[in-house]
Amino acid sequence: MEIGVVGAGKMGGNMARRWQAGGIDVAVFDRSAVALADVADVPGLRTFPSLPALVDALAPPRLLWLMLPTGKPTGQTIEELLALLTPGDLVVDGANAHYRDSQRHAKLFQERAMAFVDAGVSGGIWGLEQGYGLMLGGDPAAVERVAPLARTLAPSPDRGWVHCGPAGAGHFAKMVHNGIEYGLMQAYAEGFSLMAARQQDLELPLAEIAEAWCHGTVIRSWLLELTADVLKDGASLDNIAAEVADSGEGRWTAQEAIDLGVPAPVISAALMARFSSQGGGNFGARLLAMLRNAFGGHAIPRD
Repeated sequence: MEIGVVGAGKMGGNMARRWQAGGIDVAVFDRSAVALADVADVPGLRTFPSLPALVDALAPPRLLWLMLPTGKPTGQTIEELLALLTPGDLVVDGANAHYRDSQRHAKLFQERAMAFVDAGVSGGIWGLEQGYGLMLGGDPAAVERVAPLARTLAPSPDRGWVHCGPAGAGHFAKMVHNGIEYGLMQAYAEGFSLMAARQQDLELPLAEIAEAWCHGTVIRSWLLELTADVLKDGASLDNIAAEVADSGEGRWTAQEAIDLGVPAPVISAALMARFSSQGGGNFGARLLAMLRNAFGGHAIPRD
């Protein structure tokens, strides 16, 4: 089987490596010469200096998988591919795209007798070793063509990947997945913050507690395992700014909950906590401090 990969960053590069190791013929294009050089040492993997060169090197019907930043980079590449590809070709978008964009892209490909699959991909930098979780959206025939690639990427061929439904369903499921991730991470952060506040008198061994919770408890998870690893190095947090970025999917999930009238207070609160860490809550916090001083004479904290 042959696949063209567009985007050889942290995710795309490792996925290309996993496919090549799994016996799939992989051809890669990236606008960054550094990214291409990073995968050039993979035995058998081919790299190309331009998108047209990559498309020309693939035998029709072609199958290409995009791993690009969502938004303008993905949109521009899809426009280029619509002009380069021919009927019967198939494109998979593996970015964290908004599901409505994926529905729109699927229609554009369908109008040209080509296929489109939206793929939510989870696993981060650990996917190369442990496998990726995949959520696929698209026509059943198109997803069937992609299935061998999903089986190779997944932790095992028969688990870790799922056909979620028609176009947009894969990225919708990944959006919700990331919203849940926000909530889980916030719960762990709050719990360990609470324990850290009592370390002086209770002498709580946070790293050991996190490690113990990874086994047999109802809150065990991979995120907890990562938490335990971070806490093992007590000094690792000392110079880290208390600022947590949000990449967009949490916002989309919260907005979707509002649009549908479906309560999602945990995910929404986790998103607001990230906003607060980015400075968005500074004015409100200062105002609250002043109000407490105004009505109760409470001391005003200074930076």
